[in-house]
Amino acid sequence: MDIQFVGENLLPGKIGQFFIVLAFAASLLSTISYFFAAGKEPEEEKSWQRIGRISFFINLVSILGIGIALFYLILGHYNEYSYVYFHSSKALPVYYIVSAFWEGQEGSFWLWAFWQSLLGGLLIWKAKAWESGVMTVVAFSQVFLTSMLLGVELFGARIGSSPFILLRDAVDLTAMAPAVFADPENFKNYLKFITDGRGLNPLLQNYWMVIHPPTLFLGFASMVVPFAYAVTGLWLKKYKEWVKPSMPWALFAVMILGAGIIMGSFWAYEALNFGGFWAWDPVENASIIPWLMLIGGIHVMIAFKNTGHAFFTAFVLVVLSFVLVLYASFLTRSGILGETSVHSFTDLGMFGHLILYNVVFLAIPTVLLIARWKELPITTKDEETYSREFWMFIGALVVTVACIQVIFSTSVPVFNAAFGTNFAPPIDAIKYYNQWQAPFAILVTMISGFSQFLKYKRTDPRKFYSSLVASIVISLVVTALFVWVTDVYTNLMYILLSFSCIFAVLANARVVTQGLGGRSKLVGAAVAHIGFAMLLLGALVAAATSNPVSINESNFIPVKDFEKVEKPGQNMVLYRNEPKAMGRYTVTYVSDTTIAPNTFYKLNFKVIDPKTGKVKEDFDLNPHVQVNEDMGLIASPDTKHYFTRDIYTHITSAPDKAEVHGDHEGHSEEENYKAPRILNVSVGDTIHTASGIITVKGLNSKPVVKDLKLDPKDIAVGMPLEVDLNGKIYKAEPLFLVKGNNTFDFARNIDDLSLRLRFTKIFPEQNKMELQVYEKPQQAKEWVVFKSIEFPYINLYWLGTIVMVIGFCISIVRRKKELNPRK
Repeated sequence: MDIQFVGENLLPGKIGQFFIVLAFAASLLSTISYFFAAGKEPEEEKSWQRIGRISFFINLVSILGIGIALFYLILGHYNEYSYVYFHSSKALPVYYIVSAFWEGQEGSFWLWAFWQSLLGGLLIWKAKAWESGVMTVVAFSQVFLTSMLLGVELFGARIGSSPFILLRDAVDLTAMAPAVFADPENFKNYLKFITDGRGLNPLLQNYWMVIHPPTLFLGFASMVVPFAYAVTGLWLKKYKEWVKPSMPWALFAVMILGAGIIMGSFWAYEALNFGGFWAWDPVENASIIPWLMLIGGIHVMIAFKNTGHAFFTAFVLVVLSFVLVLYASFLTRSGILGETSVHSFTDLGMFGHLILYNVVFLAIPTVLLIARWKELPITTKDEETYSREFWMFIGALVVTVACIQVIFSTSVPVFNAAFGTNFAPPIDAIKYYNQWQAPFAILVTMISGFSQFLKYKRTDPRKFYSSLVASIVISLVVTALFVWVTDVYTNLMYILLSFSCIFAVLANARVVTQGLGGRSKLVGAAVAHIGFAMLLLGALVAAATSNPVSINESNFIPVKDFEKVEKPGQNMVLYRNEPKAMGRYTVTYVSDTTIAPNTFYKLNFKVIDPKTGKVKEDFDLNPHVQVNEDMGLIASPDTKHYFTRDIYTHITSAPDKAEVHGDHEGHSEEENYKAPRILNVSVGDTIHTASGIITVKGLNSKPVVKDLKLDPKDIAVGMPLEVDLNGKIYKAEPLFLVKGNNTFDFARNIDDLSLRLRFTKIFPEQNKMELQVYEKPQQAKEWVVFKSIEFPYINLYWLGTIVMVIGFCISIVRRKKELNPRK
């Protein structure tokens, strides 16, 4: 007998699942139709094309339907759906609910399929004679992406994972809460007990995660387009023609994917607490490899277009760039990385499915390459050493070797799983990869510099060297000044990389100035090269010279086992309202505010002139933490941005915000304090406490008490008190009240000093009053441990990114004009 569950809203899920199946079927039909259209006579091609177009637009509408249905469920917190329950909660603001949409595998696959379907629509509009071949490849990729969302079983094998699977089907409810759901009535009414979801991963609760994933997945989706043109060129024997129409798409893919990667770097810098912007995490590596590979491919494509040489290399690099996107997806989503990456997803049973996606899209160009090998326009003539295309080829080769090194090291978990080995990934990944990649970066930037002095096919060596000398001399002078100012002159590799980047900037700046004079063809590439060199310079200086400024000379933090997770000498303990010197700054822990589930700490930084005592600079930083059941203390930094440096600050330890008792039934606020000191005092007396010196200033026979109505016969007396802590005066006035035959007192708290003061009795004969002084225990003093790191010249990194993107935009416009010379 079927159980009738109470309160479930099943219709939106059924609609969403219908759209998934429709999207899959439509993309499959579109693939078949475009396949039969490719290479046919015009009339037959149009007939098949019509079916392919209609099918693909049905796929596009279906993808939108999936997104609308899923977003409706997430926004409405329909926790009967597994995806909603595990990725959102009512506590999330709307913009983080958007992030929850693509936090899980299913949502991110939808995002990828959404962008790919939009790009397919653009290709139907713009590809013209290339439409049938290119759309066959794009639609086939769409078949795989939509199949990832199916969530059905076929012959015992699971195909995909649906975002519309019900929670009761995804997990065993009785195992979640045996005492509750063992009762059949409670089981039927499970939504009465599951009132909210688990929420968004704390690390993803950052505004960059609203825009970083969409940009990154647009980049991933864009990579299929140059791949599709390359495959179509081989398939339809248009061996040379594919380069020109694919070039703007390749530049677009590199620009968008690069921007997405740097946005991820921003997120890491602003949301994670590892103290940097690039950690060589396996998933970071997996995203940057296809980007670099396609950059190499673009340069060889340009060389092939201008000289007819290096067809094979251009084709292979373009193909590999997309295959590596698929490999990155496999690494991220198969669960094979385990705990080696903070970015990776858990395995949803799609291991084989993802491998198949990789194998098929690697097999297609490989088979075509073998089948067409004898017809390929491969030249045997040696390249001229003094030619631009030769060094563009060498540069692409260097980038490829750099990628191979990163791929090999990142794929250690794959090798272990495949061959039963037990290789360990690098212990210090940042140091390991930097040592390997720095020489490659030097070679690439040097080539991007001196190749600007070369022409295609042949350059007169004397002209080349005479033009080169001036740039090298100027670069040497600028490098000497740069390494001295930035303090990287102690390391030879840093000096060499600084020189190569500065040389690349100056050599390409020469091209930009020539472009302003009318020779504008190479301006876009030169600007992109300048941006890339600036990005490397910024990364070099920021990473090489970053240093902790929260130096703790005692090398001790009074927190249990702190030294096991952090270096005590680089962290400082602050007690609330107790300023502490930190280099040129005086830092004060001012307050904290809990806005569930985060606690925001207000740290005040002052720069005080030691001679005059005047405050030269004053600012607040608000790093925050979240205590997560599974992940422990999750810290998110805050940063003070200067023109030439950043001060990056995050919390490394903080007390659990235990429940503080207020006055309510069963509890008194005074439970939070030590037993009081009961003192008989007179006007003018002083009392020394750990929180300051208390002075009794007098008695106030006419106190003003808010919300307290006094009868004429009532007697109310206030005791004005001043507390002096290091010259700072705090005031409080506890109240004593006689009402009829009863006495009352109204305590006053000074929260900044952890003091509570009560005026409890008057002794007229002795001219004395009873004052009760409550202090919090010393160990209950509010404290926080923080770490501050200075990143010099980090803005070069961000500025380089912007310049590089501008260069790509200029290049895209130029290549589009080449496609439409009349316009």
